[in-house]
Amino acid sequence: MKRFLTLMAALLLALPAASAELAEPGDFFGFDPGTDGRMFDYQELIEYLQQVDQASARMKIVKIGESPMGRGIYIAFISSGENLNRLDELVRINRELALRHDLTASQRQEMVDRGKVFFVATLSMHSSEVGPSQAAPDIAYELVSGDNDSINSWLEDVVYMMVPCHNPDGMNMVVEHYRKYAGTKYEGSRMPGLYHKYVGHDNNRDFLALTQSDTRAISYIFSRDWFPQVMVEKHQMGSSGVRYFVPPNHDPIAVNVDAGIWNWSGVFGANMMKDMTEEGLAGVSKHYLFDDYWPGSTETCIWKNVIGFLTECASAQYAKPVYVEPGELGVIGKGLSEYEKSINMPMPWKGGWWRLSDILDYEMVSTLAVIKTCSLHREDILNFRNELCSREVEKGKGSYFILPARQHDSSALVGLVNLMLDHGVKLWRLEEETVLEEKVYGEGSVVIPLAQPFRPFIREVMERQDYPERHYTPGGELIKPYEVTSWSFPLCRGVRCHEVKSSSARFEGRISEISAPFTLLEREGAGLSRIILPASHNGSYRAAFRAAELGIGLWRLDEPFSSSAGRGSFYLDLSRAGTEERNAVISELNFTPLVLDGEPEVSRSSVKMPRVGLVETWFHDMDAGWTRYVLDSYNIPFRIIRPADIPDIDLTDDFDVLILADRNSSVFMNGRYKGRRYGREYLPGYPPKYVKGMGKEGQRGLVRFIEEGGTVISWGGSTGLFAGILSAEEDGEEFQLPFRDISEDLRKEGLYFPGTTVRSIIREDHPVTFGMENEIGILYSGGPVFSTSIPRFDMDRKVLVSFASGDLVMSGYGEKSELLEKKSAGIWIRKGEGQLVLFGFRPQFRAQTGVTYKLLFNSLLLH
Repeated sequence: MKRFLTLMAALLLALPAASAELAEPGDFFGFDPGTDGRMFDYQELIEYLQQVDQASARMKIVKIGESPMGRGIYIAFISSGENLNRLDELVRINRELALRHDLTASQRQEMVDRGKVFFVATLSMHSSEVGPSQAAPDIAYELVSGDNDSINSWLEDVVYMMVPCHNPDGMNMVVEHYRKYAGTKYEGSRMPGLYHKYVGHDNNRDFLALTQSDTRAISYIFSRDWFPQVMVEKHQMGSSGVRYFVPPNHDPIAVNVDAGIWNWSGVFGANMMKDMTEEGLAGVSKHYLFDDYWPGSTETCIWKNVIGFLTECASAQYAKPVYVEPGELGVIGKGLSEYEKSINMPMPWKGGWWRLSDILDYEMVSTLAVIKTCSLHREDILNFRNELCSREVEKGKGSYFILPARQHDSSALVGLVNLMLDHGVKLWRLEEETVLEEKVYGEGSVVIPLAQPFRPFIREVMERQDYPERHYTPGGELIKPYEVTSWSFPLCRGVRCHEVKSSSARFEGRISEISAPFTLLEREGAGLSRIILPASHNGSYRAAFRAAELGIGLWRLDEPFSSSAGRGSFYLDLSRAGTEERNAVISELNFTPLVLDGEPEVSRSSVKMPRVGLVETWFHDMDAGWTRYVLDSYNIPFRIIRPADIPDIDLTDDFDVLILADRNSSVFMNGRYKGRRYGREYLPGYPPKYVKGMGKEGQRGLVRFIEEGGTVISWGGSTGLFAGILSAEEDGEEFQLPFRDISEDLRKEGLYFPGTTVRSIIREDHPVTFGMENEIGILYSGGPVFSTSIPRFDMDRKVLVSFASGDLVMSGYGEKSELLEKKSAGIWIRKGEGQLVLFGFRPQFRAQTGVTYKLLFNSLLLH
């Protein structure tokens, strides 16, 4: 509520009487939006909307957050002046309808009579998809100008919430890149690097973990602040297929989501297709390609009872037109198997020139169609929102998820609790020991009742995923998932969780509601002078790395100290640190460490932070970006190295550890993609200076680095750099490391894992696995599978992570899982004086899989 009041105060300050003259977009920018070769940047976009705010009582712009690089994120509220003047009242109605399951029929009707439909559109989260944000000024002007009586009528019933750009940093990067090459042969080339500080195209994959500030700002719209009833997420797709996608989506869908959400998305999609076709906009499709099972397509808002959907428009090359030959047009199945007139595409586009201005036309008409539909069904939509709230609460009665107080990693428990609070979920804590279904839950255990309005969200993130297998024909081909099939919070974070279904469970008087921020840190300041941080806790590494950064004494235990602080745990001596430094370290903790009166009487080794290099390509390297985020979040300094620079760097002089994240080894080597399907290399669309690899000399440099005592950590596709015959010098001795990747052989036998939590066994008491449980679930997405062999000469090897035997799939979907049984997913290799750690999975997958973070952190400390 405090956050909401702050936002409303900001809104009220932005409500001066209209004074400035309303400028048309073309007059403001000096060109009409959509003009070939021209785009405005984020600052110019916001300046225009702020001017519209000043000129019209029908729009108010309010800041809701900041991007990772410090730019403001805004909502432009567009409606009738009367609605905007009573916006605070309307938002209170939204909140009541969304969260109050106990409204009487008369109370609900009164709110429906007074309420308006709030429709939010988030534009251009993927910054290479420039059209939606470039359309924003035209849409805003069309709505506020008052020239169209129909629009004026719709806005009496609807508050349109435009997020003019979900990714301000990326928008500026893309526009700057386009302008740099405009008028040259590289105009329209792909922007090198990530169009975001960390995650690039993966930002819609962050609506589970909410690691990025821009993602959180958008998520809070649905779960904490504004509670709109309708949402659209605006995207673009390739140039040679359908022109536009509208809902409904293709199967499979999230089975926890109420049928009404899917029915309403079909209503909105049908109206968009009807209006766009009537306007002569060809190539509009529905029920095609995009499923709505995974959480990335609608920002998890449909799991929170919002009627949510996405649209996808065909792309030009930013503002550069493209010509599409009729013979180049095609579709790829999942709703359209031929590029022909059909029920899912009743008016195909015939080919020809495709421009940014065309995209703007499609965005204008589709947006107006949604606003019109909101107006036509205002009362039904508002009633549906509260009816759904009541239904979900009723469905959840007698069901609970319980997180036992005693966990392997208490810091992971705290993180999960705070994440659920961030998502608008209510949680309670047991104040005394309780027995439920013959299990004893200790004091402090966390209780998540499912009798909440956001019950679908709770189910989706707390239970293990069971992929809904749907087929094109009875008993025929399976409809393959669009993306990952597992995201269970407890499994990804290594937190024990039990579901209790008991209508007789009684918690009254034994629980207290948890408020944010939640912590288990009970002692602070000078009381924490000499402490031991268990290796089992991810939070221990965060605090330990911060201590090392500040020059505070830090050691790792060479032997167990206690049952809760095993080998590899950290000992920190804060007694000699200044108050500011001590508090900086303690601020990283969310649990209470072991407090000592003196130095621990166990063998220990001093810890020195390694000099870390992260090899990142220019090829929109999202996995490297996520790695940077995790390293920054855990206070681990590093330096970025580009593959083409490796031959000119003395790696041993500059680094102790090198990290190579998941990227095809051909990109590192040659600056080219190599497709698994065809086995051939192909060039990306970047300017030539960005497509240079390390070449054979760079690969030899990596080998020399290892032989001379360096540590290399590699996972996914980059592990291919170390397969086959290697040499440290051009004419030097050749050798082969004692492993090979057998994943391609397994795929030929039918192995298919699109993003699945797989039961795996961890080698005990190895420096890379300090602090880990013996059995965990790893998020495996069909990457390398290793076969090791008996080493020769100056080499050794150990299997660190192996797939279990039997019952491998813990969550999600997999085919031929028996082929993985007992195979190696992570290995350690010694060569010469150095070490190599290889993983067939991403240990830091999208900053979601904390259960495997320690594999990365411990590997960094091998040097």
